Amino acid sequence: MNIMIVTGASSGIGREFARYADGRYRGIDEIWLIARRKEALDSLANSLKTPCKIFAMDLTDRDAISRLSDILAIASPRIRILINAAGLGYLGRCDSIPLDDQRHEIDLNAIALTEITTICLPYMHKGSRVIQMASAAAFLPQPKFAVYAATKAYVLFYSKALAEEVRKKGIYITSVCPGPVDTPFFDLAEKYAASPVLKNLFRISPEKVVRCAFHASKSRKSVCVPGFFMKIFHISCKMLPHALFMPILRRSL
Repeated sequence: MNIMIVTGASSGIGREFARYADGRYRGIDEIWLIARRKEALDSLANSLKTPCKIFAMDLTDRDAISRLSDILAIASPRIRILINAAGLGYLGRCDSIPLDDQRHEIDLNAIALTEITTICLPYMHKGSRVIQMASAAAFLPQPKFAVYAATKAYVLFYSKALAEEVRKKGIYITSVCPGPVDTPFFDLAEKYAASPVLKNLFRISPEKVVRCAFHASKSRKSVCVPGFFMKIFHISCKMLPHALFMPILRRSL
């Protein structure tokens, strides 16, 4: 059985990945949808033509990861596409965000993504692909988005290194680094502080992010940066010292 796995599938970019891929890729027999909210997953599954399996679980729960690993061992599927779209972030100064919330960012964005990728790799074969949702925040330190940016930098560098490790097996890994995306992400992110005006100016649609991500994955690119302005930002961050950006970031916060 050939499957596609989508984490964070209950809303936002994760849901859009499942909707976009539905019926578009030959050889996908089933889509496995993973998120915490069962009702949202049920609604999504009922709207798709491709048969779905629903896994309502919190990926920061180590027991949930173990259960998913056991399910994979029993089903022994062929994973054609893995999409790690689960993630969250909190805007605000580190001393204003409770430690539990900061830990939750790290657990979900970095640790859970690593665990999901690791337990899925044995079921991936030549031609399989992984799409990891990173962020343009990964390109440089982000005051008042410090933990989120650090976790996304982890995703970017971990995934680029892993891509080289599995390339000879014919498995391709793409890190997707959009700027702000018009999803419910900011409903939670603004729990402790409002988004800077500068971030709101560059929001793009989840549909555009997903189209760019699938195109980059199909082209076997290791990094995908959707949007013209974010591409310029990416190039600038590689060419210029990060210290030059800090005054600009301070004024925009």
